[in-house]
Amino acid sequence: MASKPSSSAAGAAASRGGGGDYGGARREDLTLDKVSEAADAVATASSAGEVVRAIHAVAALVFPVDSAAVAGTVDEPFRSQIINAISLSDDEQGSWMHAFYHGPAFPTISKILLSNVALKWLRQISASARKEIYDSFFVKGPPTEVIQALVPALSHKGGSKEDHNTICSNIERLLILCLVENKGVGQIIAEFTVSSKHDEDNLNPGRATLISRVAQLLASIPDKTRMGASPALSSSSFFKCVVDQLLLGAEQATVELDADEDANGSDASNSVLLFVGETISRVSRRGSTGILVAELIPRIRSHLKRCMESDHKTIGPDMIKRVSQSRFWFNMVEAIRDQHSIERLAEEMLRQLASQRTSDEEAYWILWTLFNQSFMHNTVMRGMFVDKFLLWKTFPLCCLRWILHYAVFQFPPNSAIETQKQRTSNFLGTLQTLVSAWSKKECVQSYPVEQQAYITAAIGLCLEKMSKRELETTKDVLNNILEGVSCRLESPVDLIRKMASAIALTFSKIVDPNNPLYLDENCLENVEWDFGVLSPKEITAPKDVEHRSKLKASLPENKKHVAEKKAKAIKHGISDNRAKIVEIKSLDSCETSGHAMNGDFEEEECDEERMNIDASSESSLEPYDLSDDDTDLQKKFTQLTDLAAALRKPDDPDGVENALSSAEKLVRASPDELRHNSGDLARALVHVRCSDVAMEGEEDSTEEKRQKALVALLVTCTFESLDVLTKLLYSSSVDVSQRILIIDVMTEAAQELAETKIVRRELRHGNLISDTSPSWLVPSDRGPPGAGPWREVSESGTLLNWSHRYEREVPSRSGQVKSGKSRKWGLEKAKDMQTEWSKNRFPL
Repeated sequence: MASKPSSSAAGAAASRGGGGDYGGARREDLTLDKVSEAADAVATASSAGEVVRAIHAVAALVFPVDSAAVAGTVDEPFRSQIINAISLSDDEQGSWMHAFYHGPAFPTISKILLSNVALKWLRQISASARKEIYDSFFVKGPPTEVIQALVPALSHKGGSKEDHNTICSNIERLLILCLVENKGVGQIIAEFTVSSKHDEDNLNPGRATLISRVAQLLASIPDKTRMGASPALSSSSFFKCVVDQLLLGAEQATVELDADEDANGSDASNSVLLFVGETISRVSRRGSTGILVAELIPRIRSHLKRCMESDHKTIGPDMIKRVSQSRFWFNMVEAIRDQHSIERLAEEMLRQLASQRTSDEEAYWILWTLFNQSFMHNTVMRGMFVDKFLLWKTFPLCCLRWILHYAVFQFPPNSAIETQKQRTSNFLGTLQTLVSAWSKKECVQSYPVEQQAYITAAIGLCLEKMSKRELETTKDVLNNILEGVSCRLESPVDLIRKMASAIALTFSKIVDPNNPLYLDENCLENVEWDFGVLSPKEITAPKDVEHRSKLKASLPENKKHVAEKKAKAIKHGISDNRAKIVEIKSLDSCETSGHAMNGDFEEEECDEERMNIDASSESSLEPYDLSDDDTDLQKKFTQLTDLAAALRKPDDPDGVENALSSAEKLVRASPDELRHNSGDLARALVHVRCSDVAMEGEEDSTEEKRQKALVALLVTCTFESLDVLTKLLYSSSVDVSQRILIIDVMTEAAQELAETKIVRRELRHGNLISDTSPSWLVPSDRGPPGAGPWREVSESGTLLNWSHRYEREVPSRSGQVKSGKSRKWGLEKAKDMQTEWSKNRFPL
């Protein structure tokens, strides 16, 4: 952009003050007059040639222009006027250029060029003329001034949508031209470098505000561009280009300032560092920390290789300090004033280094180079590494080792001083803090398992570096360790008990190395501190992993067992006389194509006991039919004891999932032993970890099965199940998620019980006559003619008769030979039986 950044930047203060070598305020007035003439000509222009002539009159005063090429694109009389325009010397153009860009002239003409000219005339101007007299105003100008003119214009409002798109597309084209193709960010660094050399007060409030504004505008470009803008202005592409130019330019500026004897002392690079810090902070705040770190890691790696001497295999602090570029890397993080951005930068760097399988030593020196100067002088930075990154964040195990070596042990891994270095008070204080938090019951109850594993690993790695004498100097560490081990051994979660066993074993080795304490029969001598949950995750999935995941998703039944799709054949080797078991994938159409390409035939050597196979038998050479080998795993559960036992086998995820699928149906059947096994089954269901047994993407379905089974248990066997779940709710052996589960199932069970229908019988009695006379007991005398009187008939065979029976003779009708029927008249219980069946078999 700026062809002469030194001349434009060095005279900035003089120009604004009203004097200086470049003309001062008088020349600024002259340039503004020229711009006013051009603006009037453009406003009244009737042809593109007139617009070209008006813009050329200003451009020829500010920077070199190929007037002959421009004149060839227009007709007379504008061609002659362009050729006969005044031409200035380089020095005169430098003076005009400074007055033009650092005064009111450039902001004025930029509005005309970006709005009126872009809308009406730019399409009619030829490409060569546009490049010489239109684009050059932005490409050849100081980038700090150009960016302040272009970026705010993207927010232009007014006019039609078509006009808005025309203006914005032209501005986006100029931004790509200035910042991407012509390395505008590097030129901004160069401009600040020149100003730092010559200005005595290079970080006055006005300049600091300018630097912050330029960084803010630069980082906001991807947010302000249109939806259909060029991919070069998207966040990923644009910030990658910006960070690349930023780091390269800052390194070069540091070398240049160190080599210049005329530079203003050690603070000459303050403007450059402030711009770098502001830009990095704003890029990180916009969610592009990953892009920033991806550009940062290769550059600092190449810098460390530059620092390493050829005759040395390892690197040291003195080697790094001797290289001039190191001063930039030491000060870069310190220049970032936003602590949140520093935290995100450090966290993303740790995760990307872990995903790239970086060695411990290389990762240590990367952290040391970037953060050490700020770590030594800034209490907040030390708190970030020692407090947040050890107690509140969760990283892979390798990142934890790097954090401990850098911030706690304060020496590189595998170094000669590791065994000789005296532990610092910082180390002992950090260990005390970790153990104190780890020993509390709230940690077991409230912290996620991954967080508990992370803190446990941090304590274990610290204990491995301690001696018995050092342990005796600490306060309360012994008591806290015993409390933490004790409360974790009470947990029903196997992984938490393993954490207690690992700490107990490591601690016992310090106290008495000859008698290690093994609380778990599966505990190894060398503890694996990742506990299966602290492995690094790949940030970018490899292609083969993506292919396998797609293949897995395309299968009709992802839950089919591997045993259902394999057949074993015994292969005898003639040369070594040893048998090998070859597992051959089944010839399923999907599996064959996927695994054949990957060569997924697994071979496993036999034990010595299997070498006695009868090779002469023909049957021994034939593969066995294992198609029904998985039937035992898929059998339906019919006993509650088997169901509870299956739920307690975390090493058999398929059995656990099958048990969860059968649990609700079996509980709803209300077998006789339910009341005796409900408590055990409730505990097993609460402590199942659905995320460990379910296939990827099906965790919610498995969790739903568990919840329905617990609700069924509470509904069908309320008192026994509720007693167990209430105790678990207030127990220290469950975490927050399990407590929420218990409350949820209690709520659902209560709702189901409240909505159930029960058997209800309602008796409806008729109104009794209060008349004391017995006349109402006798039937009325009314009846057909010839009917006889009523007479009471006593019933034999009953001691108590609650009704009265009366009979009379009734004459038959004409043609009727049958005698009249007796009628019974008396009291009877008037009742209406109403029955409603319950969907719940809860007896109460």
